[in-house]
Amino acid sequence: MPGSVTIGHTEAVATVEHADAERLAVLLDEMGHLLAMAGPNRLSDAQVSALCGGQKHNRDELARWCRGMAAHLHQKH
Repeated sequence: MPGSVTIGHTEAVATVEHADAERLAVLLDEMGHLLAMAGPNRLSDAQVSALCGGQKHNRDELARWCRGMAAHLHQKH
């Protein structure tokens, strides 16, 4: 569909409208910054743990992933 982004590499694929993909990209980019930044606005370890479903996490890797996904979504529209 023109103006949409398809996400998925398995049998479960989601199609996202252009406006939603752009919104998701902005959200992921901001999340990457909040993970990586220093100072009072940085996401706490407890918040990052909650975002990762309580699983062990690597803050730097998650920040890179968020920014990479945001860049990928920006390129697709």
